[in-house]
Amino acid sequence: MSGKVKARTSANTADSATQTVNEKILKECHSLYIDPENGLVRIGESLGLSLLAPRKKITVLLIGNHSAGKSSFINWYVEEHVQRTGVAIETQGFTFVTSGRKRESLTGNATLHLYPHFEPLRQIDGVIDYLTTEISTSKQKKFSLVTFVDTPGLVDGDMKYPFDVNDSIAWLGDLADLIFVFFDPIGQALCKRTLNIVEKLNEKHAERIRFYLSKADEAGHESDRQRVMMQIVQELCKRPGLNKTGFDMPTIYVPNMNNKGSRCANQIEEVCKDIEKTINGTIQTTLNQLEKNCDQIAELVEDKLQKNSEQTSANLRARVRGLCYSMIGMLLPLLLLATFLISTSHQLLSSVLGESIVVTMSVYLGPLAKAWQKIPEAYTNYVIVGILILALILLLIAKLSSRTRSTLSRKQKRNLLEVRDYVQGTVKSKKQTLYQEYLQQSVAEHDM
Repeated sequence: MSGKVKARTSANTADSATQTVNEKILKECHSLYIDPENGLVRIGESLGLSLLAPRKKITVLLIGNHSAGKSSFINWYVEEHVQRTGVAIETQGFTFVTSGRKRESLTGNATLHLYPHFEPLRQIDGVIDYLTTEISTSKQKKFSLVTFVDTPGLVDGDMKYPFDVNDSIAWLGDLADLIFVFFDPIGQALCKRTLNIVEKLNEKHAERIRFYLSKADEAGHESDRQRVMMQIVQELCKRPGLNKTGFDMPTIYVPNMNNKGSRCANQIEEVCKDIEKTINGTIQTTLNQLEKNCDQIAELVEDKLQKNSEQTSANLRARVRGLCYSMIGMLLPLLLLATFLISTSHQLLSSVLGESIVVTMSVYLGPLAKAWQKIPEAYTNYVIVGILILALILLLIAKLSSRTRSTLSRKQKRNLLEVRDYVQGTVKSKKQTLYQEYLQQSVAEHDM
């Protein structure tokens, strides 16, 4: 890493003035990850840690047979006519419905630029041409924190889709936070394609799936609704992956002037509560994950610094070993050569070094000099060669044992310490502030 880690600046004040507390929290958390200079994603990459930025909104996937009321529900929730509705198969592709600053419609490529985490959809042949996004300025309910994914109406028989609708919905189900399954009591509620897809999704995401009997106001009397509901539940329970006790299927319908006086129990608010509950759970999960990622980064930094400290000590020991072997490799042959000269060329050595020095050397090197005298003259050259080879071996050992590994520079250590202080101080402090705001809001809403 390079460069000093600086604290992030606050979000755009104009946006902050119009967004809710929950919206602000998710956006702030998202920004803490994707900031180009000090984002946790970038910091994690520099430490070999792969992090994913949390999404700013939850994703709600709606599936069901055609004319099950999926698009009508979205229009009701948004309180704007963003999706076409009718008895025909209106939704032939996937439509993302999300909030934004201006009303706009996007095609497939633009949609994947807006939602890069959905990029793998491009690998399914034909989907990109039937992928659109509707951006609405609505602030109704919790829409600013939700992205709805409206799916094609599912039918059996000879109906051909321009892409593999089963695989597409299954893939989207992996990324969705909630999966709403709408059963139309007067249409093809028992569509086998719908049941097959639901069973496949239930294998991995049972906790995310919610079943609703839509258009309940059009099902006739209460006895008729109960009969239709029992039929659907029985059909679902025939599937091994869907057979469970206490099957919950609220009856819902979109309120309008035509059904204002309907006696049918409308539990559509339960859908809103499911969305709100998921949003709250996502916020808590995001904040907890933020703290966890900060701790992971701090631990990696500590680990790098600890390993660097250990390597520095190991390098020092290697240098000391190398120095010792080098000294022995150089001094040993010199010592033995001096002893040899004393024992064989005493007068010559005295004339060069002086008598007193030679006498002193003789005293200390006497035992070695006697050893040289015992070596036959015919073997003297061999001994000298052996000493030189030993010296070379010791010098080679010195070179090998003094090898060191690279360690962090002072700048690198300073940068790591700045990263640790940033995530443990600035980011975790920001997380605590956001959590307090979330809890204060929740308490305030509870007291109202």
